[in-house]
Order: sequence, then C-alpha cells, then structure tokens
Amino acid sequence: MNITVNGKKLEVSGQRLLIEELREAGYDIPSLCYAADARHEPSCMVCMVRNEATDQMLPSCAIYPSEGMCIDATSDEVTSLRRMSLELLLSDHRADCEAPCTLVCPAGIDVAKVISYYDEGRLAEAKALLLSNLSPPTLPCATCKATCEKACRRNTVDQSVSIREIIQEVAQTPPPASPSRLCMAASQSPAPPSPSKLGRFSETEKERLKQIYSQPSRCLHCACEGAAKCKLREWATKAGIKASPFGKSSSLPVKEQQHIIGRLWYEPAKCIRCGLCVYNSNDGFTFLRRGFDMQIVILEQSKKNVDERLAELCPTGALYIL
Repeated sequence: MNITVNGKKLEVSGQRLLIEELREAGYDIPSLCYAADARHEPSCMVCMVRNEATDQMLPSCAIYPSEGMCIDATSDEVTSLRRMSLELLLSDHRADCEAPCTLVCPAGIDVAKVISYYDEGRLAEAKALLLSNLSPPTLPCATCKATCEKACRRNTVDQSVSIREIIQEVAQTPPPASPSRLCMAASQSPAPPSPSKLGRFSETEKERLKQIYSQPSRCLHCACEGAAKCKLREWATKAGIKASPFGKSSSLPVKEQQHIIGRLWYEPAKCIRCGLCVYNSNDGFTFLRRGFDMQIVILEQSKKNVDERLAELCPTGALYIL
C-alpha cells in the first residue's frame, strides 16, 4: 500500500497505526496517550497530522493508513497545533520537574536529592552524592549567597529550608565505606530544561503541606519522581516550551500522593487524563465525571486489582514507583 507523506511516496503495510508507520519512516511524531501493545484512546492530540485531501486534522494514534492517503506530518500548521496541545496539558499539570533549589545552585549540587537522603537518614549516601557533584570536592556554600534558600518553595509556605546548614552537616559525615561505588550510583547527568512548575499554593494547601512535610529538613520534596521518564516533559522540551502561556488551571491539590499497591503511588495533580491506566486495568482506575471536570480516580477496594507495572504506561509522573 502506498501513501504520500509531506509530498513523498511511502510504502506501508496498512496493518499498523499511522503513527507507527510514520515513526518507522523517520518522522518524529510525539504522543502521550498512545502506548504500543496497550489499549488506548486518542485524548492528548499531540500526535495530530493533517489529511490534505479533506483538510482534516487527525490523531495518528487512532487511524490506519489507506491507499492514496496524503498526509502532512510536519508543516507549521501541524506543529503549531501539537505545541498548543502540549501547552494546554502543561497548564493542567502541577509539578516541578526539578526542584528549584537544584536548578539555581551555582555549584551544580543536586540539592533536592541530597536533602532526600538526609531525611531518610542515609547520610553516607548523601555525602557521596554531594562529593560527586563537586569538582574539586570543596564546599562553596559558606561564601554562596544562598540562592537555593531564596528559591526554596517552602519559603512560600512559611520559611525556607536551612539548606546550607544541612549541606554542611552532610559534609561532616564520616566517609562511606566504598565511596567510589556510592558516588557512581549517585551521580546524575544534567537535567534538560524543565517546562513544568507547581504554581502558587492556596492557603489551604499551605496548611496541609505544613502538616505533611514535617521531616527533619522540612523540605517539600517538590522534584518529580517521574521526571526522568516523563513524556510530557520530553516533548515539551523538544518543542522549546519553557512555560505554558495558559498559566495553571488545575484545581487539584498539589502533592497529594496516594498509595495504590506495593511500591506504586499516584499523584492526581500530575495526571493528564490520558486514560491508559483506566483502559489497561480491570476494575482498577476509572473516570470520574466528564468534560473539563473529569478526573481519574481509584476506589480503595479496587487498588488490589492494579499491577505495579501500570506505572510503565503513565506518560507523566502521575503513576510512579517508590
């Protein structure tokens, strides 16, 4: 079977979805609600292409090629629509891909991870990570202008985390038994640009966050657990989106983390309602309401029906393993 894509003939089998044929042919088609070998329904609209014969925009994840089809896959009109879809999804997605303290640290310290280890009592690993971020391994915090503490989101709730004091305490921890192994395990590659932000906290959220995050550091641990595999972040970064022009529209409580089963957790405020978790669980996740007010929820008695592997389908950090 032959179709035309961007004015060029393309031979396809006709047995696979258009998005799969286009990707195999080298076209970089984004998608969020689509997952190979899993049930899905078009919802995100970031995989749109234009049928030049009818001048219709079509979700490539939901249609099969047909003989003589003429597809526009990369024009300005198509990419502009995809970009708008991503921007709308970002406006309804409350998350910090990377913690502000880490992003602004002039020494390149993964501040958020160091503090996470600190709160878990894993001081040796915190020190290993700290040293792996510094070359040479000397602490510049004493002369730093505390940009991390100024950027700290806890500052908008009550008072910023005493980050420099924690860093100094971690630095004075006895060295780990096998520092080279720990440093290798803890080191990370630089993060790509972060297009998603939490937005402002309501007064109700501030009070709730004070109660929930009362660990030794008082850190809100705002960095997203699913940032490394987040497709929303990946495609928004590729599209050059730094922030959504639509602001933040989500009314869901920020940092509301629900334990599902085993190591699986769910954070509704990061959900883009693609439905993959609904379509691929039996009596597990389900849709609540319709339209703009629609949410994905799970009843307590249904949690036992969910498999941890469902997190692999989630295109954002809404479902993740801890």
